Amino acid sequence: MMTIAALMADSSNIPRVFYYAAAFAIAALTVVLLVEGRSLLVPFAVAVLAWFLVDAVADGFERITVGDWRPPRWATVTAALILVLGAAIGGINLATQNLAGVNQAAPIYQQNLELRMLEAATWLGLDDVFSFDSMFSSIELGPLIGNLAGTLASLAGNAGLVLIYMLFLFLEESTFDAKVRRLFPATGRRERVRNILAQINQDIRKYMWIKTLMSLITGGLSYVVLVSAGVDYAAFWGFVIFLLNYIPTIGSLLGIIFPSLLTLVQFDSFGPFLVVTPILATIQIVVGNIVEPKLMGGSLNVSPLVVILALAVWGSIWGVAGMFLSVPIMVILMIIFANFSQTRPVAVLLSVDGDVSGFRRDSDE
Repeated sequence: MMTIAALMADSSNIPRVFYYAAAFAIAALTVVLLVEGRSLLVPFAVAVLAWFLVDAVADGFERITVGDWRPPRWATVTAALILVLGAAIGGINLATQNLAGVNQAAPIYQQNLELRMLEAATWLGLDDVFSFDSMFSSIELGPLIGNLAGTLASLAGNAGLVLIYMLFLFLEESTFDAKVRRLFPATGRRERVRNILAQINQDIRKYMWIKTLMSLITGGLSYVVLVSAGVDYAAFWGFVIFLLNYIPTIGSLLGIIFPSLLTLVQFDSFGPFLVVTPILATIQIVVGNIVEPKLMGGSLNVSPLVVILALAVWGSIWGVAGMFLSVPIMVILMIIFANFSQTRPVAVLLSVDGDVSGFRRDSDE
């Protein structure tokens, strides 16, 4: 009888079911670690994403030249870090201050919401069908605003940890190439790993740069629309729309629904709501479905269905942070899967058209 040692010596004799069982066990263990280690892993993942963004902004600063002089790398990284951190702190302060005002106005919004719903029900002839008293008793704007404030407070509490992670990532950046050389002594394998890491870095930086630019445009235009309509806390909602734009598909919908609902409950008529909602929807459609895909090009060849599934999966594992991170995680997985023959079929299934050549740097292993 063949011993276990002999099986290990000759991998061709190992039944394929063992490979499947091992893969399933590794996947299950990974999910458990992601869920149980959420408090540690989420700030680190956010720090990695912020590091890519700071790196992309620093590259933009490096293109600023005066004659033959080009700013040194340390100066561009420092300036980019200050800019990104300043924008994040300013956004969190803006959100916190405005949430207090929204919370104070919540009773008025609640009353206006009930009036608008009764008017709509009467117009549709549904006032005798539904019991709106029970419906209104289950709709409480105060607790919803309180939950949102708690989420922002948690985000602000983790900001220091994220900053520490980012600083150490920049310190590790200078020694990472030396570690790769020692981990992979063989020249061919080492170059392949470098190519994969370089493509991950390039694609994620491009995604973060373009997504941030598109989010700024979307949030800025939405702010102009809300200010023109006289909607309360327009700057706050512009910032929220900017953040939500990082969440694929669902973020765009929420970026229309939230400010539109505020418009509905703030005013004593449907007029502003009927004007603001289609304009916000047009901004989201034009920027998200026309401008952004043209700038992204073919670099993110990820199936929309896969994006939605990834959004649901990572959202269930890591909450709102997982929704923000779902697309970068999928891009990284696509690049890794496409560069190895064993996992290339998975990359094909995850892609839009089955063409994963744009994710590969080498034709063969």
